[in-house]
Amino acid sequence: MQKKLILLVGVCLLLVVPGLISCAGKEEKATQENFKPPVVTLNRVEVAHYWGYWYYDSKVPVTKGKAGNNGAPLDLNFIFDINNPNPYPVALESLNFTVAFEDFDLNTVGSQEEMWIPAGKTNQLRVSALFDVRQSLLSLLVTGGFKLKEKGIAAFDQLEKWWTGIPDFAFPVQVKEGSAVFKADDVTGVAAFSATYPK
Repeated sequence: MQKKLILLVGVCLLLVVPGLISCAGKEEKATQENFKPPVVTLNRVEVAHYWGYWYYDSKVPVTKGKAGNNGAPLDLNFIFDINNPNPYPVALESLNFTVAFEDFDLNTVGSQEEMWIPAGKTNQLRVSALFDVRQSLLSLLVTGGFKLKEKGIAAFDQLEKWWTGIPDFAFPVQVKEGSAVFKADDVTGVAAFSATYPK
């Protein structure tokens, strides 16, 4: 009985091992012709830390430190799904995008975190973006001043709407002009992406 079992295992190994070896030897290599840029999709936006809405200027006395123009910080996480449609692993080298609230560009953020995405699989990447009322006020006045004037909205009123509405995502948060750089073997490719949250 034991000899038959050993013989059966041996025959199975003779049949299976050559197939495994031939599969292992057929790993596809990346070329310009067969490389497909991975697909970057915004999965969700999360409010990582929230301190409400407040702002004070340099005329306000402070308890400690020096007076300055300061506003409430806002910490958001952008979670992306990155799908690799290639039959070989691909490395993400960098990812950058502009964040806009209701079509007003506020900041450009990114990640230099490198990661490998296995063949045919999807990874997730979390990118943190920190805003504050002062920095957002300056961005809003520079990039959206004319638009605010056309709408008859004061900059601080717009900022207060965003800071008080963000916990419920009461307005659209946009990811614009996104680009991700990928590499496989000696091939480099770029994927463009954009999204709005909530959808």
